[in-house]
Amino acid sequence: MATAAAAPAAYPPLEGSARVWGTIALSAATFMNVLDTSIANVSLPAISGDLGVSSTQGTWVITSFAVANAIAVPLTGWLTQRFGQVRLFMASVLLFIISSWLCGLAPNMTTLIAFRALQGFVAGPMIPLSQTLLLSSYPRAKAGLAMAMWSMTTLVAPVMGPLLGGWITDNISWPWIFYINIPVGLLAAGITWGIYHKRESGTRKVPIDGIGLALLVLWVGSLQLMLDKGKELDWFHSPEIIAMAIIAVVGFAFFLVWELTDKHPVVDLSLFKRRNFWSGALATAVAYGLFFGNVVILPLWLQQYMGYTATQAGMIMAPVGLLAIIFSPIVGLTVGKIDPRRYATFSFLVFALVLWMRSNFNTQADFWTIMIPTVIQGVAMAFFFIPLVTITLSGLTPDRIAAASGLSNFARITAGAMGTSIATTVWENRAALHHAQLVESVSQGSSATSSAMAGLAANGFSTEQILGQLNRLVDQQSFMLAANDVFYASAVLFLLLIPFVWLSKPTRSPGAADAAAGAH
Repeated sequence: MATAAAAPAAYPPLEGSARVWGTIALSAATFMNVLDTSIANVSLPAISGDLGVSSTQGTWVITSFAVANAIAVPLTGWLTQRFGQVRLFMASVLLFIISSWLCGLAPNMTTLIAFRALQGFVAGPMIPLSQTLLLSSYPRAKAGLAMAMWSMTTLVAPVMGPLLGGWITDNISWPWIFYINIPVGLLAAGITWGIYHKRESGTRKVPIDGIGLALLVLWVGSLQLMLDKGKELDWFHSPEIIAMAIIAVVGFAFFLVWELTDKHPVVDLSLFKRRNFWSGALATAVAYGLFFGNVVILPLWLQQYMGYTATQAGMIMAPVGLLAIIFSPIVGLTVGKIDPRRYATFSFLVFALVLWMRSNFNTQADFWTIMIPTVIQGVAMAFFFIPLVTITLSGLTPDRIAAASGLSNFARITAGAMGTSIATTVWENRAALHHAQLVESVSQGSSATSSAMAGLAANGFSTEQILGQLNRLVDQQSFMLAANDVFYASAVLFLLLIPFVWLSKPTRSPGAADAAAGAH
């Protein structure tokens, strides 16, 4: 991801209204991009139902975007040198608009997943380039202000995503969660071109590591397919899953060897020699995977087993950004003075608390009981990104910060996609186990069962309807218990991640702190 260090210095900062409109246009493009990572979460049941697939298959709508986006991020540096910052940014925004339109038109799940992957891929350069162009618009002394305004957008968008997605799904129809990108994107592209087309960066022909890129696509794609289709195909009892696992492992091995020996690697793996980089990147990736997996499960559980509408599920998810918006500027201003490892530790403790609270939910939990942990989670988010990026990028020379930020973001986005697949698979497996255990206690000889059946019979239910009703209650309980298991395990994993943060050295560099102010 492009950062403060990568800001172009060839042009003077913008002045007056041009700077204001430039900031609005670049922030709008970022907002649209980040919004699309969360807007589909609460709409998954509606999309799955409309296109006739299971909710597990529906999660591909999220993972296909994330995996394609992760693959595109490391290419941003090469594409920028080849085509120029402004032209590449414009192409990214316009192609994002077209792919969003195609997502809305998708007639079946296979087509929607393909268009979401396209959308994720073309979105890759948009966020790093919006940072770079924004930094070039402000004087060096105001770079912190520019990044604070930019990072606000990345915090507001995940808040708006579930709310907007839920409202649109309930009141219009799910394709409009993609169509709303069209006016926003056209506005952002029009203003950006008007202001920045005369501020294009220089271009030069640089070699592309084609084999490294092909191997990257191969192993990441195979791994994600294995995780997504594993539940459906009964995991390693399926020759298809075994084949994908072998391709992922062999592809990854070849990728490592190639990238460590190539002169122009698509991913600079030598960064992993630095303790702060690998400990920070690992903690960020695993924590983000845990966070994102739980963010997907909660609205699915609420809508499928608690009777919530998409709008209500969105309202439960939305407050996560409230405290994040309040605390993020404070973290950004103080991360240079306070050990970022302390901030990251605090973040993980709060995440663990939130997930422990959720692990105590039951089917009688009301709206406010479910919402309180979401509000608290905003504190954890504020103390999560900036300190961890500061740790990851600390001690690096300015010329390596862009590559390091790109690689850590690749790891984070890939982990988010994997977290979604793993969390939904574990959730369904645990639900099946709980269902089997609960059914054992539901028998004709049980007094609770007999009284429930007698009550339903008195209300005029037939035998088939009574059994169906009992099965629905068992389903509701088993999926709630399974969600509790996932939340509890995630809380424990957040606590186990804390030592990785403290493996890093307590060094801080101004460059890393500046970069962290806008990294997301």
